[in-house]
Amino acid sequence: MIIKKLQLNNFRNYENLDISFNEGVNLLYGNNAQGKTNVLEAVFMIATTKSIRGSKDRDMIRFDQDEAHISAFVERNEITHKIDIHLKRNKAKGLAIDGIPIRRSAELLGLLHAVSFSPDDLSMMKNGPDERRRFLDLELCQMDKIYCSNLASYNKSLIQRNDLLKQLSSNPSMKDTIDVWNEQLIHYGQYLIRARRRFIEELIPIVQEKHGILTGGSETLTLLYEPNCSEDDFRAKLEKNLERDMILKFTSAGPHRDDISLYINDKNVKVFGSQGQQRTTALALKLAEIELVRRKIKEAPILLLDDVLSELDRNRQLHLLNEMQDVQTIVTCTGMEEFIECRPEGNTIYRVGENMVTRV
Repeated sequence: MIIKKLQLNNFRNYENLDISFNEGVNLLYGNNAQGKTNVLEAVFMIATTKSIRGSKDRDMIRFDQDEAHISAFVERNEITHKIDIHLKRNKAKGLAIDGIPIRRSAELLGLLHAVSFSPDDLSMMKNGPDERRRFLDLELCQMDKIYCSNLASYNKSLIQRNDLLKQLSSNPSMKDTIDVWNEQLIHYGQYLIRARRRFIEELIPIVQEKHGILTGGSETLTLLYEPNCSEDDFRAKLEKNLERDMILKFTSAGPHRDDISLYINDKNVKVFGSQGQQRTTALALKLAEIELVRRKIKEAPILLLDDVLSELDRNRQLHLLNEMQDVQTIVTCTGMEEFIECRPEGNTIYRVGENMVTRV
């Protein structure tokens, strides 16, 4: 699968942009704050319907505009599809495939599969669990449409339950209705827990292999899924925590509080890992993600590298660049000297500046 062309209208800093990509490596270079990441964000939107930065739809619309439009021509199995995403400031986004509107984001998933890697991912090891859950959810949503649907339904039910908890102090008679939202959370949440556990189990041997290559076998990496509750005890936890939840006014148990822990030689990377070990672990996770996608969908995903090469030492750069051999890659950087030195042939180069992208 590849993305052949991307067209933007009033998206971020771009009033109008039309850019074609080749099947290999596409390099976007330019100074900071010129819009390089915005191009990657648009591609990621096409693949996932979500922002690469976790932004809301209205925040991606160009200043003083009410709507933005992203179009992409995606080739898969020698068939080209046109994907359209219409962002609206005060309404839900509109989606279409080959000019036919679709109602659910899940219908779009799978046409284009993207793996992104940015400096933020390098800090995933030392930050809070939100980023690690986002890593799980973004990948699972692309590989499993049912997971995506269940995640959306779970989040909606969670919002409804939390809203009810906030109302109970002034209207205690509504307490009986909490069971309705408990049942919804349990139904959708149990699927999330099972899917996350299976994903981690499949990822462990691959990430250990990638980490072993990066470290020359000198360290052993272990990945552990830490669910806030299991499928079997989710109901009991919700019931046990109800009085506490009423005081806190939010739901304290469920997969929205899951985490992943990583250990090098039995020591927690987040707590005891050096900066180098944390970066190597994050890189191993991304390389494993690419490989797992290959195995699952029998195709290579698109790789989006956002100014990450400058954050890696020479050895880690070469391992990452090696993964780009048969993967369409869109990479951003502030200067292209180091990249060209590593990849002297087969690059399409674009200069980004003044709200324009120009092929060099």
